[in-house]
Amino acid sequence: MKLIIGLGNPGEKFINRRSNIGFKILDVIANNNNIDIRTKKKKSLIGRGEFEGEEVVLLKPQTYAELAGEAALYIASFLRIKPEDIIVIMDDFALDLGKIVVEQGGINHGHPGIDNLAVALKSPNFIRVRVGIVGKGAGKKKREQYVNQEFDPLENVQLINIINDAEAAIRSITQGDIDEVVEKFRL
Repeated sequence: MKLIIGLGNPGEKFINRRSNIGFKILDVIANNNNIDIRTKKKKSLIGRGEFEGEEVVLLKPQTYAELAGEAALYIASFLRIKPEDIIVIMDDFALDLGKIVVEQGGINHGHPGIDNLAVALKSPNFIRVRVGIVGKGAGKKKREQYVNQEFDPLENVQLINIINDAEAAIRSITQGDIDEVVEKFRL
């Protein structure tokens, strides 16, 4: 069983912001696999089903992204899921729009939610699907400013391919050897 966590922020006002790319990707995975993410448990929305023949739990923490650890720990503990079987979909301010990098363990890449997850899970060894969100308009904006902006209309068109690519990366993770997937989706 895999736990797939989409990082994002709850509430209507955050839906189209860059920081919610994890939620968007998780919603597409759920939709494409007939999984309803509706069950409310421990500050999160959860869906359970199959993804490419693997039993999965899809988790959308309903805290802000930087506080996702509590929800992840609760579900992972309850279902006895090891950190190595947790996949976290995260927005990445260090990557160009659409670039996808897969890593197991490692550093937080400036994302406070990753730090919070590592502390809560007592391990940094979960899988990260880093999705680049930096478009041409980033300039010298600070991370906090930029991730809370919405995608512009041209970027919204690109999101279809970005989300499909991220879903393909996650599919590869559930089906194969993580080392091969990391090699395929690396910087």
